[in-house]
Amino acid sequence: MSGRIRFTDEFKREAVAQVVDRGYSVKDVASRLGISTKSLYTWKSEFSKPDQVRSDEAALSAELRRVKAELARVTEERNILKKAAAYFARESQ
Repeated sequence: MSGRIRFTDEFKREAVAQVVDRGYSVKDVASRLGISTKSLYTWKSEFSKPDQVRSDEAALSAELRRVKAELARVTEERNILKKAAAYFARESQ
């Protein structure tokens, strides 16, 4: 088990709202909620972006993961074919 706590987006938004909308300090909110100030600053920058930008970033991230997986698969296939070509080249001599 990783030992890290996963917070919901709703929890993060509420924590950020306490800082942005209600004017509490980051330090006070973080200590009350039992989170680090770094996490709260990260959430603040994340949730200050418009929803469209965040969804576009998520889509780009998913596409990048897909492309990386495809690249790994194609690279593996290429390496197998190179080995096969070298094997058959030796056998034909």
